[in-house]
Amino acid sequence: MKTYRIATHEDGTQVCVSDIHKVLLMMMKDFDALLRKHDIPYWLVGGSALGAVRHGGFIPWDDDMDIGMLRKDYERFLQCALSDLDDKYVFQCFEMDDRFNVCVPAKLVLKGTHIKEYNTLLKNKCPYGDGLFIDVFVLDEMSDHYAKDLPRRLWSTFLMAQIVLLENLHINPRRLKRHYVNFAKRYGTKYQGSGIIGFALTWCFNSMLHPVRYPLHTVFPLQYVPFEDTILPIPKDPHPMLNVEVSPNHMSLPPLEEQRPKHIKDAYL
Repeated sequence: MKTYRIATHEDGTQVCVSDIHKVLLMMMKDFDALLRKHDIPYWLVGGSALGAVRHGGFIPWDDDMDIGMLRKDYERFLQCALSDLDDKYVFQCFEMDDRFNVCVPAKLVLKGTHIKEYNTLLKNKCPYGDGLFIDVFVLDEMSDHYAKDLPRRLWSTFLMAQIVLLENLHINPRRLKRHYVNFAKRYGTKYQGSGIIGFALTWCFNSMLHPVRYPLHTVFPLQYVPFEDTILPIPKDPHPMLNVEVSPNHMSLPPLEEQRPKHIKDAYL
């Protein structure tokens, strides 16, 4: 199997994507056990879901881990399961720390690890903010009509741009962040029962005309599938989700030049 190197340290030691995978898998097993204990449903999303479907584990060159859960389950996690979190982890989100950048997903972070990301605009200013993490995306119900969705998405993107600018000027725009989060929550509440879920307004980095959205009925009941040496949950039918999160051609391998780690440029594990 090809080795995907991330960095070489001064002492000659190398950090490879496979090293990242070992730690992320350990983290994911712990998180899965906690969420199962409290009966909180979640599923792999993005490249992690594609890895499960196409590779039976991690995509060999993928250097992060993404999961998603419905907002009601995320809020239940914050209320009842978070206190059970092992002390070697910290969970970071705006609800718990207003220094958190609301333009990125919530994160499960492993203490004692350090990474450097290619992305420098969306820095995590919370304690342990440079630790290896699992992204936790919150999914809301949303309108399936582009004409109703687009104006709200444009406003959310405008708010995001202001937040990112102020954050990089070392200003913490707490009120603006709170408005950003509450605006997304109200949008999800307005369209409860629509049967369409997605990142709604809290993740603005997809195309305005092609936001991440897929039918709720394709998700439940979840199925646990092989993932490396364990099993992890994916949607009942993962392909509608992967069509919009990755590509309609997601089962085909990308060109060789795109088969490389894209998030982490250095790590100390």
